[in-house]
Amino acid sequence: MNYYFSGMSEAEKKVYMLLKAVIFHYHGLDETEKQDLEDTSQKLDAQGALDWALEFISQDYITAFDRARTYLNEIIGDYPKDKRIELINMVWEANNLKGFVTEMEATAMLKLAKDWGVENELISLVLH
Repeated sequence: MNYYFSGMSEAEKKVYMLLKAVIFHYHGLDETEKQDLEDTSQKLDAQGALDWALEFISQDYITAFDRARTYLNEIIGDYPKDKRIELINMVWEANNLKGFVTEMEATAMLKLAKDWGVENELISLVLH
């Protein structure tokens, strides 16, 4: 776990778990991703945040990404740039657990990175 994610507030845990969960659900949650969400919630003592994120998504799977994007943009826009980069990088790395990132997942992450003003940083991270 990197420096930012140690000692997270409950609000930050919600952001982190929603971001990870909504990208994982973008194409349909697989078993590896489900396990990663569980492991992450245990590491962060964030079961409540994970439950909240999954409930947020289940309210309407079709609009979950767009609703999450709006929610996250309102909060993450105030984060320092290094934290925004770290969040988008975390999602990229988590998606690589299965050995690949789908085009849909990459597109979703690029949309978020663009919203947060870290698109070039994400591209740089991916290329290296």
